[in-house]
Amino acid sequence: MNNLKSWPPSVADLVAVAAGRKPADTIITNAQWVNVHSDEIIPAIDIAISNGRFAYVGPSAKHCIGPATKIINAAGRYACPGFCDGHMHVESGMVTVTQFAKAVAPHGTTSMFIDPHEIANVLGLPGVRLMHDEAASVPLNIYVQMPSCVPSAPGLETPGATITPEDVAEAMTWPNIIGLGEMMNFPGVINGDAKMLAEIAHTRVAGKTVGGHYASPDLGLPFHAYVAGGPADDHEGTRAEDAVARVRQGMRAMLRLGSAWYDVATQVKAVTEMGLESRNFILCTDDCYAATLVHEGHMDRVLRHAIGQGLKPITAIQMATLNTATHFGLERELGSITPGRRADVVLTSDLISLPIELVIAQGEVVAEHGKLTAQFPTFTYPPSAKNTVHMKRDVTATDFDIKAPSGANQVKARVIKVIENQAPTAQLIATLEVSSGLVSMDTKSDVCQIAIVERHKATGQVTNAFVSGFGYNIPCALASTVAHDSHHMLVVGTSKQDMALAANRLRQVGGGVCMFAGGKELALVELPVAGLMSDETPEIVAAKADKLIAAMSACGCTLNNAFMQHSLLALVVIPTLRISDKGLIDVTKFERVELFV
Repeated sequence: MNNLKSWPPSVADLVAVAAGRKPADTIITNAQWVNVHSDEIIPAIDIAISNGRFAYVGPSAKHCIGPATKIINAAGRYACPGFCDGHMHVESGMVTVTQFAKAVAPHGTTSMFIDPHEIANVLGLPGVRLMHDEAASVPLNIYVQMPSCVPSAPGLETPGATITPEDVAEAMTWPNIIGLGEMMNFPGVINGDAKMLAEIAHTRVAGKTVGGHYASPDLGLPFHAYVAGGPADDHEGTRAEDAVARVRQGMRAMLRLGSAWYDVATQVKAVTEMGLESRNFILCTDDCYAATLVHEGHMDRVLRHAIGQGLKPITAIQMATLNTATHFGLERELGSITPGRRADVVLTSDLISLPIELVIAQGEVVAEHGKLTAQFPTFTYPPSAKNTVHMKRDVTATDFDIKAPSGANQVKARVIKVIENQAPTAQLIATLEVSSGLVSMDTKSDVCQIAIVERHKATGQVTNAFVSGFGYNIPCALASTVAHDSHHMLVVGTSKQDMALAANRLRQVGGGVCMFAGGKELALVELPVAGLMSDETPEIVAAKADKLIAAMSACGCTLNNAFMQHSLLALVVIPTLRISDKGLIDVTKFERVELFV
């Protein structure tokens, strides 16, 4: 279906169409033009498309009509540029790039900037190449940021593979690489780590954009040192002062609304209340669960939310179109309905409720009234990308025993505390009872066990600790091979027997997420591609994920997007307390700490 041509071979046709010497492929008539360059909405405009690009935008395109020209009557509806997601991880949707694109196209998303560092932690550079090649085959604009931090925190976790500066230099030569993925190892940048600075240097020499990730509330000298290292954007802010600091230092503030991260409302006040220049703000999702995509939307959801926080609709749309394109050096390719750009259009009858009524990507209609209408090519992952759950043996309940210090009747233990709707965690100190030399959970106080089961090298290692915040109140366990960022198997439960059953079930199916309670399987989402993604449709995966969420709820969990919170408990680059295969990690100090105080 893809008629898109690059600009050089298209320019003669574009000029001829605009001048009336050649007919357009498609013309959209009678539209209200949402002009993100001039901050205007201009009525009664026609839009002529040729070779997948805009050729003419102005009053009456009758001079562009030929016998074969397709006419789309906008009937006075608003014509917006196709929406861009400025920072996201496809793997968080639990589906492949193709399936993710099929899910979001009906929601008006025509461009995505993806960082596949999840698959990089499992399969390394070959895994990134697979997702790069798949992205290039999809009839949307999907650009890839080369993962930068694999492992995300050297010495504090053991991934299945590593990324080197040489890998980054190689990837910068690939056609679909747009820049360097989020530089999560901010202590490394701050302290002048040679590897991190070399990756940034390779990216800058290639003339590409360095993604940022400064997950600290400290806006003093460490923040200034990080900015000096070269990251050009950041999506980890949660406060208005975070957005202000980034923009003042020449970065783009990326405001995210994912399935579990609600960081737009607080930060957008930098624009709505403080009056900062909105062109330096970008909207993104970061992580979107399959069920969110199917039931709530994608960038259309983010836009509705941002507009609901007081942004002018056209300003919000700029933040999800032109601002993103400009940031990645693609202003002449994407982000606006203007001549020469890729013909990506969303037609909507209302700029506040934002119904997505028709979506055009690269000059072709891909969705109408929420339904995909275009055929997307199939991409098949090789066997090397599957069967990635390598365990030495099945685990048993005793693998989750936590031995108390000799002679202790009670212990004071560090406990990871989940914070609803936020990526950061907190640290609790809980007093726990000891029975027969083993530390007991305290389910009445919402303290249950968490474990990392090593799944890359079949070492047989199990690392145990405690977590609070899920509210599980019956014997149960949730296991997942989605465990950002190193993606070992992460198990949380109130029953060691169920923890073992859940872990072994994932070994059997080659990865995914499953819930057990009282010895019975309540839900299973199979994720055979690197233990992270399914090649089933988003609707099928979302239905399985809905069953998973229902199972978590039946076990007492009331958290919003609880699985997303679960999957980040091993993310050792976001404060405060996390677990890895190395033990408990204090991310405020970037060091391992003891379980018992």
